[in-house]
Amino acid sequence: MRPLTGMDAAFLSLETPTTPMHVGVALVLDPPEGRRSLFSPSTRYAQIRRVIEQRLHLVPQLRQRAIRVPFGLHHPVWVDDPDFALDDHLMRASVPSPGAKAELDAFVAAVMSRPLDPDRPLWEMYIVEGLEQGRSALIAKVHHSILDGVSGASVLAAFLDLNPRSRLVPLHPAWNPDPLPSNATMLRHAASSLVRQPGGTLSTLQAGVEAVADLGMHNRELVSRGEKPPPGFFSAPRTSFNGAVSSRKRFCSLSLPLNDVKLAGRVFEATVNDVVLACVSGGLRRLLEARGEELDHALVAMVPVSTRPDGASGDLGNQISGMLVSLASDVDDPVQRLDAISESARVAKEQEKLHRGRFIGDLAQLALPALTTRLARAVAGIRLFDKMRPPFNVTVSSVRGPDFSLFCAGSRVVELYPVGPMAEGIGVNVTVFSYLDRVQFGLFACRKLLPELDAVALFIDDALGELVACALDAEGATA
Repeated sequence: MRPLTGMDAAFLSLETPTTPMHVGVALVLDPPEGRRSLFSPSTRYAQIRRVIEQRLHLVPQLRQRAIRVPFGLHHPVWVDDPDFALDDHLMRASVPSPGAKAELDAFVAAVMSRPLDPDRPLWEMYIVEGLEQGRSALIAKVHHSILDGVSGASVLAAFLDLNPRSRLVPLHPAWNPDPLPSNATMLRHAASSLVRQPGGTLSTLQAGVEAVADLGMHNRELVSRGEKPPPGFFSAPRTSFNGAVSSRKRFCSLSLPLNDVKLAGRVFEATVNDVVLACVSGGLRRLLEARGEELDHALVAMVPVSTRPDGASGDLGNQISGMLVSLASDVDDPVQRLDAISESARVAKEQEKLHRGRFIGDLAQLALPALTTRLARAVAGIRLFDKMRPPFNVTVSSVRGPDFSLFCAGSRVVELYPVGPMAEGIGVNVTVFSYLDRVQFGLFACRKLLPELDAVALFIDDALGELVACALDAEGATA
């Protein structure tokens, strides 16, 4: 047995029927080259299935179940699933004609809206046929308790190759897992863990007091230097896309040129992540203008931050923290808005380094699942965020991907769109992954709160266009 710890356990406890806590990715695949292009869809499905089957042992967690302790007395544990069967997790599907972006986006939304079966390993994959130009897609959905954005990239790499010829992998050993632990075994595990917990609780609370003191001192130093501290939780304005999240979701993919993002960053001395945040800010600002909403202050984004030590990117589980960044949506000029976002991100990074997410993870470790699960479901049930400010307005996550081609069972990956989890009260998640010379946006939203998600994608595209035009003007003025 391997206990869930910290944020891994929290993602299981905070799940509700309307906010299943899983992440995903949609890979669009070209037809195999050469004679393989003559193969039927059934043959292509068999090829991809064979690759996944042969490499499952490279990611042992994909054959493990989360077994809950009776009465929610302690965090679940990971155990090998003696009933594991690949066909319970790998499905074949097709999209309706014409198989374009809209049809694939709708399929992704449907897949990501459904919760995973808690009595099986927490993942699914779909091999999708019927896309235009003879393409297919591989859609993977994995519970957030298993991985974060960084470890997710390593899981994906296990099933991909660097050229059309699939690499050879060591043969997997015979699958002979032990029987599932009994309730009595789980209760004994919980009892022994709870006996050791008081000491950990005291040290966690002490660390929390020290962290609060350090953050307070840091913010006072920022004010003394004439700088603005990062936003705090629940300081975000109320908007029409923040509220109780429904079970119906929408997904929209967007691909933008990486060179355009880098151009804006280079000219205005900002990072790629800063430019991504500025594009999201510009897109949401236009959405609010179209809805006729005027906010009393700027939107706030929660930006996940990896706390993994160097060299640990292949370890599964969640080693993440988060920082709150002002999106400066109250600033009219796009360049000044980018500058303000860059500055807010800079001071937020300084603040995040003071605790590196350890305190949040420790608190998650101490919380009883029975309590946190009931609390999460109560918040959703009474629609609490229809009545109060959200902790932040939008989640924006960005992961740097490879600048070289990837292949799956002989098919080149031409597009790669990530899907992030949606939190209660936060009606939209924007997850970004760079691949080759493109920046791939995956927008995932509550259909009730944000039905016009396609328009938001266009607004984000327009916001990048504004920054690129300003960058070209600035370069021309200095030439």
